[in-house]
Amino acid sequence: MFGLDDNIAAMGAGEVFAVVALIAILLGLRHATDPDHLAAVTTLVASDEPDPRRAGRLGFTWGLGHATSLFVFGVPIVLFKSYLPDAVQTGAEVAVGGVIIALALRVLVQWRRGAFGPNRHRHGTPARTPLQAYAIGLVHGMGGSAGVGVLLLAAIPNHVEALSALVLFAFFTAVSMAAASTTFGFALSRGPVMRSYLTLAPAMGILSLAFGLWYSLGALNAVPYVF
Repeated sequence: MFGLDDNIAAMGAGEVFAVVALIAILLGLRHATDPDHLAAVTTLVASDEPDPRRAGRLGFTWGLGHATSLFVFGVPIVLFKSYLPDAVQTGAEVAVGGVIIALALRVLVQWRRGAFGPNRHRHGTPARTPLQAYAIGLVHGMGGSAGVGVLLLAAIPNHVEALSALVLFAFFTAVSMAAASTTFGFALSRGPVMRSYLTLAPAMGILSLAFGLWYSLGALNAVPYVF
């Protein structure tokens, strides 16, 4: 189309890999905008102190956990076109929905205990640790919302380039999740938002809970599923 194929064919090996690397980076940077990731990161940050820097650290460690699973399960696909059995993939998707549900329930429990009112420091539950965020990311990374990106990388004939692109894709997935969580943490730390947080917190929890239930049921083909 528009001579694009001819232009790519005329490129040298280094130029082709530069294009591949750019695509992998862009795929990673947009990965945090998938609905399941947005649902997870909002409830992850909402259940913690509304501090942008801390939110960014939590998001990045969550993203690193996600990237670890993405790389571990992506290598066999890229090298050997070896995919997880359907039953395992379905179980992984159900687990992702379970993580979203658990995060949503934590927000709702905190709200019920008065953690988001004027005395939130006094009544709040313990903050998330980076290790917990990493573990959540490990489970979330087992899901298939990154499947399209991995399949594109698996089409690269050179295994070294494909693996390099997978590393870039996984790493910039973590970067995008850190950016998303930092942005959300910054929004929550603003005065007007903090003053209305008592109302916003349960709304976010309920929406994420509904999304997590739908996601899990969708993985079991019990409801329409678009991921």
